[in-house]
Amino acid sequence: MASDPSFVEYVVDQFDRDCGVSPRKMFGEYGLFSDGKMFGMICDDRLLFKPTEGGRAFIGNVVEAPPYPGAKPALLIEAQIEDGEWLSELARITTRELPEPKRKKKTR
Repeated sequence: MASDPSFVEYVVDQFDRDCGVSPRKMFGEYGLFSDGKMFGMICDDRLLFKPTEGGRAFIGNVVEAPPYPGAKPALLIEAQIEDGEWLSELARITTRELPEPKRKKKTR
């Protein structure tokens, strides 16, 4: 089941503007990006973050779930989905720990 675009818009609106969160449709679901890094996903109307040590420490009682069958588990965010300040801080922590995106080679 694909995520509802209105749910995606709702989630993105929760983040502080300075996070610069933008959704991108990917494989029928949505990736969440900040500073050019994909830090999370919205799959089947569920918000998931990439697992990082800092993210785990910030969350505390972590619940993991795969975004889709066969995928590696991600950090499932449920109760805090309406707390924009909390989500924004988790996004900042997560993006700081993720590697810089690889530059695409130009084709001639």
